[in-house]
Amino acid sequence: MSIKANNSPFRLAACSEMIFQDIPFMERLEKIAGRGLEVEMWDWTNKDLDVIAGTGIPISSMTGYVSGNLTDKDEIPNLLESAKRSVEAAHVVGCTRLVIHGTGLGEGGIPVKPVQVVTGAMWAQAALTLNALSKIGRDGDVMFTLENLNLPVDHAGTPFNSPHDTLALVSAVDSPNVRMNLDLYHAQIGDGQLIETCRTSLPWIGEIQIADAPGRCEPGTGEINYRNVALALKDMGYTGVVAMEAFASGDSDQALDTFIETFSV
Repeated sequence: MSIKANNSPFRLAACSEMIFQDIPFMERLEKIAGRGLEVEMWDWTNKDLDVIAGTGIPISSMTGYVSGNLTDKDEIPNLLESAKRSVEAAHVVGCTRLVIHGTGLGEGGIPVKPVQVVTGAMWAQAALTLNALSKIGRDGDVMFTLENLNLPVDHAGTPFNSPHDTLALVSAVDSPNVRMNLDLYHAQIGDGQLIETCRTSLPWIGEIQIADAPGRCEPGTGEINYRNVALALKDMGYTGVVAMEAFASGDSDQALDTFIETFSV
């Protein structure tokens, strides 16, 4: 019998793009919601938003831009305009958090414009762009969350890739409409020290995403002691979203069982 997420101090969620991949997308939403979990998705442009809205299942997180990046003057208008369209899409499906990255990502998660050296001018411009995004978020009553990404395995050439980078930018903007999407899978590959990273980042976290490393599957399939992470987050007083953005190593229902058990502390 599958476990429902009703004994956790956190708001548990699962990414519909990465599990139940053998069934249609709409059925994935129903399976995840049926477990008492919030539902997340990625690109909204290839989804029928009206059909999703008709299910009554709110989407708690999705991609918050379609094109553009934080630093290039010819790309910033594209980012801000597509962010506005993302807010409109979010309203259709009841979504409150929109994910952004250090730069635009293309096929396979590789940056459209890879960056090897991040200059001081890029840091300054990124903060200004995030400040503009915060105003869009405030007007649209949504939160943009800036996600850290790892370089060695999945996202080579991404600027502002570490949790330290995203924390620096988000804290500089200092807006409730721009927060961190602290992805602990990416953080483990790039930096480690997950519990201390959570503690340092706590005031700025809009969401935590998890997957084990290596492999990017559910907890218990890699080297991260997610039970200890869960206990530490509870002790810190964190009560926000913890989302499994991970593949299932085998059966998707069993992967969700493991996830729910691990974060029910």
